[in-house]
Amino acid sequence: MTSARQIFIRLEKESDVPAIEEVTSTAFMNAEHTDHNEQFIVRGLREANHLSISLVAEDEVTHTIVGHAAVSPINISAGCEKWYGLGPVSVLPQYQRNGVGSLLVERALANLRSRHTAGCVVLGNPKYYTRFGFKAVPSLQLPGVPLEYFMALTWRKPTPTGTVSYHKAFEASA
Repeated sequence: MTSARQIFIRLEKESDVPAIEEVTSTAFMNAEHTDHNEQFIVRGLREANHLSISLVAEDEVTHTIVGHAAVSPINISAGCEKWYGLGPVSVLPQYQRNGVGSLLVERALANLRSRHTAGCVVLGNPKYYTRFGFKAVPSLQLPGVPLEYFMALTWRKPTPTGTVSYHKAFEASA
C-alpha cells in the first residue's frame, strides 16, 4: 500500500496517455454500475479537444501513473455557462482507499475554482463525493439517473435549473 504522501498530482503529458488508458480500464474492471467504457470516454474527450482538465496521480517512488481525473464542459438546458463535469476519476485498485482519489478530486476542483467557473457536477457514489461538497440538487437532472447519484457543487449562485448533458464521448463503447 502507498500513502497519499508518496503521490504527486500533475497535469497529464502526451506520454501519459497509454498509462491513463490502462489505469482507467483497470480501475473500473470490477466496479459496479459501469459499462466499462471509461477509458473510451477519456480518449473521446481528448480527441475532441473537450478534456478541460486531465490530471494524473504519479507514484513518486515507482514513477508510475496510478490515478487519473478528467474534467469536461457540460451543457445545461437553461443555457448556463462555465459548468463542468468531473469524471471519470480512476485509481488503480492497489492504490484505492489511500487518499489518491481524494487528491485528484481536490486538485481538479481547485483548478476549476481558479478558473472562476460556476460549478461542477459528478455522477457517482454520494458517500464518496459529498465529502467534497457535492450534493444532490433537484433542479439539475441527468436523465435516467437517480437523483442521489447525480450531484452538483455550485460556486456561483444560484444553482441553475435544467437537464444536464455531457459530450457525446460519454456514449463511447470502443
